[in-house]
Amino acid sequence: MPSLLELVRRKLEAALAPTFLEIEDESALHAGHAGARGGAGHLRVVVASGKFEGLSHLDRHRLVYDILREEMRGKIHALALQALGPDEMRR
Repeated sequence: MPSLLELVRRKLEAALAPTFLEIEDESALHAGHAGARGGAGHLRVVVASGKFEGLSHLDRHRLVYDILREEMRGKIHALALQALGPDEMRR
């Protein structure tokens, strides 16, 4: 069974064909937090994809949340997300 990070990576890669994808598990930073007690993760994701072009900030987030719908129902407690077009990546 893949880890949560592997599962998130696979889903985002398949749906978004990202030019950049970074996923960090920040769960340890939230030890003692109510959402961390149940084992759900706190993730930070930075993703750049051409699929975001022409979409508002909100629509980009909605797209990612839709892709990760099942994980957001229990495996992911919090998601810090930066969704960028390929030309928006900082160098």
